[in-house]
Amino acid sequence: MNIQEKLTILADSAKYDASCSSSGSTRANKNDLGNAAYAGICHSFASDGRCISLLKILLTNCCIYDCKYCLNRKSNNIKRAIFTPEEICEITINFYRRNYIEGLFLSSGIIKSPDYTMEQIIKTISLLRNKYHFNGYIHAKAIPGASEVLINRLGKLVDRMSANVELPTSSGLKLLAPNKKEEEPAKIMKYVKEHRTKYFAPAGQSTQMIIGATNERDLDIMQKSSAMYQNYQLRRVFYSAYIPVNKDKLLPTILTPPLKRENRLYQADWLLRYYNFKVEDILDENNPNFNLLIDPKADYALRHLDEFPKEINKASYYDLLKVPGIGVKSAQRIINARKFFKLTFKDLKKLGVVLKRAKYFITCNNKYFINESYFNKSFIESNLVLEDKQEIKRTTDQLSLF
Repeated sequence: MNIQEKLTILADSAKYDASCSSSGSTRANKNDLGNAAYAGICHSFASDGRCISLLKILLTNCCIYDCKYCLNRKSNNIKRAIFTPEEICEITINFYRRNYIEGLFLSSGIIKSPDYTMEQIIKTISLLRNKYHFNGYIHAKAIPGASEVLINRLGKLVDRMSANVELPTSSGLKLLAPNKKEEEPAKIMKYVKEHRTKYFAPAGQSTQMIIGATNERDLDIMQKSSAMYQNYQLRRVFYSAYIPVNKDKLLPTILTPPLKRENRLYQADWLLRYYNFKVEDILDENNPNFNLLIDPKADYALRHLDEFPKEINKASYYDLLKVPGIGVKSAQRIINARKFFKLTFKDLKKLGVVLKRAKYFITCNNKYFINESYFNKSFIESNLVLEDKQEIKRTTDQLSLF
């Protein structure tokens, strides 16, 4: 099998791994090849939101495990391939010189054992760094179950490391991936947190969960994510909608991935990380799953309508962040601008507020944008749903031109 055939197989096999975010390292060029400084990493996103700025491949799609949801499981009759470390180096350097990529994302199926697989990944990246003097961005997938010695060696070579938890709960993991243990990726994340420096995984760590392969509630998933952010200082949790690539009695019978649910999880994740929301603000035992018709922030506002409207000229920064249509930057602009004059609805547009959403939840100088009698849940919800549908139609129409 030639290198082109291997690349076709192993690039395609890697497409299901979403956790390849490419920013966060500041290691600049020192007369070597490549650059991992912020400006040296370009971001490009596919239509499903996944980052495609890196060469994203597997070392091999051979695997000793038989995870029910995985295309590369050992019981599947698919075409298999294995790269040599030199072949990956050759592809990476050639692609970089052609300006196809800015860096490398390397993962792998498990061959022989976790330690053996990690040794092959380390050998590959060590060649890139030391023989080919590639100083660009590298994100590698740590193999759960590998020894701490190997995790330490890998962390000194890469910019970012990730260890996938795969599924949100231990019961789900036992059901669909019985060879894997929940505590193994947790050990890696704990180790990276405790040893991270500018010389060890400087861009931090991330993880990925498959959504929809098991029957966890959105509340369970967000609680898991919140705990990982708090315990391991993760840069990102990636949510990957379950794609039905295998047939198995233990897998759900769905025709299409739950992409809308994936989108809601990302929106809620953003609220946790940047908007000072807590999981209990977004979901609870009475509302354990997201409203697929409206985004989590708008849903929060509708369920806590007694806290609104917020007066733009008096509300605190954190109160402003709870208003749909007001983001981190626009909230900061409002705080700064109102030091000099009282803001009006016309001013808010100039400050970047999405007024078509915010107008239902705010007042300016104690005046409503719409008639006060329309400040009720059913009216606001129906209008938000209608606006979202119109936005989707506009986006679809624009995309169809290309």
